[in-house]
Amino acid sequence: MSLFERWLTLWVALCILAGLVLGSLAPGLFGALAALEVASVNLVVAVLIWAMVYPMMIAVDLGSLKAVGQRPKGLVITLAINWLIKPFTMAALAVLFFNHVFAGLIDPERAPEYIAGLILLGAAPCTAMVFVWSQLTKGDPNYTLVQVSVNDLIMVVAFAPIVAFLLGVTDISVPWETLILSVVLYIVIPLIAGLLTRRALIAKGGEAAVTTFTARIKPASVVGLLITVVLLFGFQGPVILAQPLLIALIAVPIIIQSYGIFALGYGWAWLWAVPHRVAAPCALIGTSNFFELAVAVAIGLFGLNSGAALATVVGVLVEVPVMLSLVAFANRTRARFPA
Repeated sequence: MSLFERWLTLWVALCILAGLVLGSLAPGLFGALAALEVASVNLVVAVLIWAMVYPMMIAVDLGSLKAVGQRPKGLVITLAINWLIKPFTMAALAVLFFNHVFAGLIDPERAPEYIAGLILLGAAPCTAMVFVWSQLTKGDPNYTLVQVSVNDLIMVVAFAPIVAFLLGVTDISVPWETLILSVVLYIVIPLIAGLLTRRALIAKGGEAAVTTFTARIKPASVVGLLITVVLLFGFQGPVILAQPLLIALIAVPIIIQSYGIFALGYGWAWLWAVPHRVAAPCALIGTSNFFELAVAVAIGLFGLNSGAALATVVGVLVEVPVMLSLVAFANRTRARFPA
C-alpha cells in the first residue's frame, strides 16, 4: 500500500471535518449540488461513485462468471444475512434503543419515525459502494458482481414486503425509478465501460496492460471516495451541527448493527473456509446499505423533514467511516483465510 492509502482513515477524518466546515460556510453551494438529483439519486455523487467502481469493473472477466456457481458458499452467506437476518436485527435494535434506552433523551412522538428510518436502512442492501469496499480488500470482481446482481433481483420482490411487515404499513410504494436508475448508474454503465476497456487493453498488451492501467487509475478512485465524503458531510453539515446529540443517538444502533452483521458474515465465512477474496466482500455487502433507496422511501412515507428521513441520512454519514474500519480489519486478517 502507498503512504496515501496507509493513512486513508486520517484523510477521511479530515474530509469529514472539511465537509462540516464547508457545509456551514457555503450552504448555498452545497444546497445547489444537493439539488442535482434524479429520482433521489444525486448526480454529482453518482459520478464520483462511478469513478470508484470503474477500476474494479475492468477486472471483471465474463468468461469466469460461470465459475461462481461452483463456489456457492459466499453467495449463500450474503443472501441469508441480507434477507433473513439483517432487516430483523436492525428493527430489534431500533426498538430497543428508541423505545427504551434513549426514551428519556428524545421526543417520544418522533421515536416511531427514527425506528422506521432504521428499518428502511436495514432492509436495503447496498448496490454501489460494495464494489469500492470489495476493491479495497482485493475481492474477486466476478463474484462481487454476481452477489450484488442477485441481491438487486431479490430486492425487487422482497424489499416492500419486508418493510411492510416490519413497519406495519401495507401501502409501501417502492420508488422504482430510484432502484432502476441506481442499478443502471452503478452496475450497467461502469460494467459496460469496464468490459470495453478490458477488451481494448488485452488486445493491446494482454493481462499485463490491464494490471498497469488499473494501477495507474487507482489513485483517482481513492480521490473520488474522499470527495464523496466531503460532499456527504457538507450536504448535512448544518443538520449535524444543529442536532449533534440526536445524530449521535441515531448513529449508535447503526454502528452496533454494522459491526455485528460484519462479524456474523465474516465469522461464518471463516468457519466455512471461504477464500478471503470472496469472504471479505460477502461480509461487507451485508454490512453496507442502499441509502438512496432508503432515503427515497423515508421521504415518500414520512416526509422530507421527518425523523425517518433524518435516520436514513445518518446511515449515509456513518457508513463510510465504519466501512473503512472494517476494510482495514479484513485486510489485516487476510492470512487467516484460505487464499
